[in-house]
Amino acid sequence: MTRAPAQTTDFSRLLVQIQRRTEPLLRRALTRSRREAKPLGPEVTDLVDAVQSLSLRGGKRLRPALLWVGAHAAPGPVRGPARSTARSRNTAHREGAPTENSLLQFGVALELMQAYFLIHDDWMDGDEERRGGPTAHVALTRALGSPFLGERSAILAGDLALALAQRQVAELDVPCDRLVTSLRDFAEMQTAAVYGQQLDIVGRTEDPELTYALKTASYTVLGPLRVGASLAGAPAATRAALTRFSAPAGIAFQLRDDLIGVFGDPEKTGKPRGGDLRAGKRTWMLVQAQREATPAQRRLLTRVLGRRDAPTADLEAALGVLERT
Repeated sequence: MTRAPAQTTDFSRLLVQIQRRTEPLLRRALTRSRREAKPLGPEVTDLVDAVQSLSLRGGKRLRPALLWVGAHAAPGPVRGPARSTARSRNTAHREGAPTENSLLQFGVALELMQAYFLIHDDWMDGDEERRGGPTAHVALTRALGSPFLGERSAILAGDLALALAQRQVAELDVPCDRLVTSLRDFAEMQTAAVYGQQLDIVGRTEDPELTYALKTASYTVLGPLRVGASLAGAPAATRAALTRFSAPAGIAFQLRDDLIGVFGDPEKTGKPRGGDLRAGKRTWMLVQAQREATPAQRRLLTRVLGRRDAPTADLEAALGVLERT
């Protein structure tokens, strides 16, 4: 089957531009961290290497792009690249308008925060592959020669990624009131994602969309938009409008991700086929399948659900149930 060419939109073009501008800033932040860690020895630089490998190994840079959109939704200017002079910094505080560089720098913080979530998420789910390469706990197990040390080091690698994200934000040159508001948004998106992750790993909720709203929508769409709006000093009405838009968009993002996880080509997605079933996740697809399945089909699902060691033949049979229902 021939795939139709992807439609080019204003946002897809913006996404490409933000990717190109974010990448060197992200690389610079991680290179700085590795330089600081080097005198402490390879055991410490291994942590930075794990964060760096994951962060720079692909990624759509969706969150920095949405932060950019949120800032430009505010009824005020966004200034061009900042010059590193005292006069330009004073002007920034006097005018209040964020610079493009400030938005990109906060976008880097969002990417580092995502690395923190992905590293911990992969360890909790027992996943071995992310973005076409080894997950952090797998890479650190290889580097340290011990699963025990690799898993515990991965937790620290995630903590490191979040600390680097916080430093990135702390070094922004923006008015204090806007920095405080954006930091509050930054903390709220992390809190919501943690609550959503707890619902996800326990897997008892009958409302997967609640998990999606907390775990995915909060830090994939809603949070970045609100951070951008806060940096630009958006009024309450603008922030409310962004919230109304972003909540269903974030849930849709996760629904699409669930579909890709089941039916996508692992060579293109960088994710193992049927990983959510093996992890026992109560995705919307699974809930619907269990409601509509015949008793025999439910037995097929049960043989795989939450079983890392499920045979490939059983996994394929369970995926067939998802497709047929």
